[in-house]
Amino acid sequence: MATAAMAAIFSFRLTPLAPHSATVPSTPLIKKRALSLTLSSSRSICGLRPLVLTQPLNTSTTVRRIPQPLTVVCAKGYKMKTHKASAKRFRVTGSGKILRRRAGKQHLLRKKNTKRRLRLSKSIQVDRSDYDNVIGALPYLKVNRAN
Repeated sequence: MATAAMAAIFSFRLTPLAPHSATVPSTPLIKKRALSLTLSSSRSICGLRPLVLTQPLNTSTTVRRIPQPLTVVCAKGYKMKTHKASAKRFRVTGSGKILRRRAGKQHLLRKKNTKRRLRLSKSIQVDRSDYDNVIGALPYLKVNRAN
């Protein structure tokens, strides 16, 4: 009777490990969303659940998406430098016109009459033929080419 009791105790100690290690779930882990495959999960660490899927994914259940058009992304180029002497000589109006000063107001002003000096003080618009040169020197100038 003592040997039967010892055998029963010995078998009770081994039986909790035998059913868990012998049973492997027959359904894949994808269907059971409750199971976690992170390292914090005790099931994945102790080896009671397989970490690798044993059955391939069913392609009929996956949703096929329409491929979106490719977006071309360019590398950012270098910044263009502003010609500082040109930046001091030209201004842009609110409507986008480029203005410049008149020539002839630097020296020899005693022999020029007041009416002429006042006319030389005013700004005038840059010619259309010079727009490309000014915009090339001032790449970040807010110019309206329609004006």
